[in-house]
Amino acid sequence: TDVDDKIIKKCDDTNTDAQTLTRKYEKAFMEDLDALNIIRANKYPRATEHIDEMVEMIQMLEKNGLAYQTPEGSWYFAVNKQEGYGKQLVNLQFDDMEATDRVSAEQEEKQYEFDFCLWKAYKPGIDRDDMTWDTPLGKGRPGWHLECSAMARKYLGDTIDVHCGGVDLTFPHHENEIAQSEGATGKTFCNCWIHNGFVNINDEKMSKSLGNFLTLRGACPKPDDVRAYRYLVVSSQYRNPLSFTDQATSAAKSALKRMDKTKQAIDDALAKDEQEESSSSSSSS
Repeated sequence: TDVDDKIIKKCDDTNTDAQTLTRKYEKAFMEDLDALNIIRANKYPRATEHIDEMVEMIQMLEKNGLAYQTPEGSWYFAVNKQEGYGKQLVNLQFDDMEATDRVSAEQEEKQYEFDFCLWKAYKPGIDRDDMTWDTPLGKGRPGWHLECSAMARKYLGDTIDVHCGGVDLTFPHHENEIAQSEGATGKTFCNCWIHNGFVNINDEKMSKSLGNFLTLRGACPKPDDVRAYRYLVVSSQYRNPLSFTDQATSAAKSALKRMDKTKQAIDDALAKDEQEESSSSSSSS
């Protein structure tokens, strides 16, 4: 996404406009893809360029009785009106959950404490003008979950074949995507979900709070390091945690050396055969 609470805070802290900040990280992301030799997707849509599609989806949800506006102007998804909410990827049990935003629920006058935000109303003195839009829904900005549903529908249709993401996104993010998309269209949102495990640094989950957060360019400063990391990823079971350690990286480099040596031996043998065949043909003529 190129619009959310963390981006707004970063812009405020660094006195940077939103587009400058987000383009900076977008450029770094593309450079990392190229370093990993990953073929780029056909499109990389930006949330800020698809506000109309998000507004349309909220309007569809309202028409279907699944979205409502609070007195202060925000829009929410009514989870208790969506049959099967939270049951496709996780077996959600509301009775066992605790609301993490009870104060917010009271302030926003949500109908139900677990309803999630589709559109955040503009708050003077808090929100930025370069991250808010005037729409038929009112002035504000989209909720995080809505962006993915709206852009997926525009470029991939009402039903998509495969959706990937980290295991930590199953709930609430992916369950909310399902609720929004299926609530709006009445069709299955995704046929196959693939969730990858966490990256662990020395047997601990990589996290900024633990002080072990690494970027590709920081952890793999040389091309050989990047290649070894790529091999480590593709040779691991995607659903399990990926253990990124010096030993694992060293083992990946050793495996690549063996593969390179074998490939070179094959190439040499083929070249030799081709040369001998060419010499034999010359002799015959």
